[in-house]
Amino acid sequence: MHSLKDEIKFFFSGKGMPYEKVSIMVAIVVTVFLGTLLGNNFAKNANVSVIDLDNSKYSHEIIDEMSASPFIKIKAVLNMPTDPKALFYRDQNVAVVYLPKNLEQNRYSQSAGSIGVFYDNTNSAQTADLKGALNEIIAIENQKSIVENPVTAAAAGTGLSLNDRELFNPVNSNSNGEVLGFLFFFSSMFFVFATIGMVPRLRMEKKLGEELIHGNPFSLMLRLVPYSGCFIAALFVGMVILRLFGDMTLAGNLLVFLLSLLFYVPALGIMSLLFGWTSANPGVAASRMILFVPAGFILGGPTGPIPVLSEWVRVFSHVFPLTWEYHFTRDILTRGASFMDCSKEFGALMLYLGALAVIFCFCFYRARVKLIKKKSSENLLLTEGE
Repeated sequence: MHSLKDEIKFFFSGKGMPYEKVSIMVAIVVTVFLGTLLGNNFAKNANVSVIDLDNSKYSHEIIDEMSASPFIKIKAVLNMPTDPKALFYRDQNVAVVYLPKNLEQNRYSQSAGSIGVFYDNTNSAQTADLKGALNEIIAIENQKSIVENPVTAAAAGTGLSLNDRELFNPVNSNSNGEVLGFLFFFSSMFFVFATIGMVPRLRMEKKLGEELIHGNPFSLMLRLVPYSGCFIAALFVGMVILRLFGDMTLAGNLLVFLLSLLFYVPALGIMSLLFGWTSANPGVAASRMILFVPAGFILGGPTGPIPVLSEWVRVFSHVFPLTWEYHFTRDILTRGASFMDCSKEFGALMLYLGALAVIFCFCFYRARVKLIKKKSSENLLLTEGE
């Protein structure tokens, strides 16, 4: 009983992880927060672009039928030859439908015709409902043809067919999906464990006041450099293993991917410092990792298809740094995007990093003002006492 009393005293002392708060918070986050974010159970209104080279009344009817499906949202219709791969960058589309020339002519002459479709297979689960919807549209069109011309339409070799192709990860390799996703998740998690307690540690070592008075926000940020170097090196070691001993796709430029890491790692590090700023000690700070690392993993794409998420959830997911890097991983490593293909994403990430830096500077100078006021009050009391 003495041991139990002693442990209960420590439990509520604030010297360790505040488990009484963390346990309730985890339950609320999982049931309410994630229950709301992951409310959909199917890929509703998945973005699909159409390359319509026929540009006829019949091709427009096909597009209208796709648009009427609850599983399909027509994002763009192009009437010129286009590389379908470029339409998948930044997760713009889940599939690209190709309507060839003479589609209408073949339809009414009862000749065999085909529609091409390219699927983004970076996550195979995101295309299941879409495939069923497109196959249903083709079946309905063939049924219409049989009703209109029952004799000629039933002849061998006629009718409309769907020719599909899986892009980027045709064999559904786990090296390009779950394993790569977990590599970034666990590496990010332990990077945060190593850095989130930095400010509380400096406070306990009586060094934070010196940093606040004589330093600047960037002197604190520079303390992230050794951790960042180890983090980036570890990620590349993991990717080398997946490439040499697995079947990870490496379609893009590694230097462009390294550039994405040079933006992502400081963003994650600054957010780690911000979340740990007010913690009483590093142990308490470590418990706050759950507030921003797992959310990026869940909403970034490796755990489930992006189209399942509502549009506002996809926008909100960019609050978490890990979400950004999953987008770069799919675009650069798997889809082979160049720097210019990702320029919009890089620009947005730079703004995001700048916003985090501004917030960090605000916290730094606010803490400096509080410290100066505290020292001034102490000096005043000391002078009055003398």
